[in-house]
Amino acid sequence: MGGLSIWHWMVVLIVVMLLFGTGKVSNLMGEFGKGIKTFKQNIAADEPKEQDASMSAPGPLAAPLPEQTKTTVNQG
Repeated sequence: MGGLSIWHWMVVLIVVMLLFGTGKVSNLMGEFGKGIKTFKQNIAADEPKEQDASMSAPGPLAAPLPEQTKTTVNQG
């Protein structure tokens, strides 16, 4: 009983339509859609840069392989 039912949303929608008119609401939704589209394009444009940077960045250095040491015998 704390949530809003479909009828509550219908009343809210009708009140918004009466206050702002249908033209204003459709323009607002169009601008909202353009904003989301631009946001998605910017996110998609940033992803390859992050991947390229991670590929060119040096990773953790591995320990060098121990060279084979020559054993010398002191003949003395």
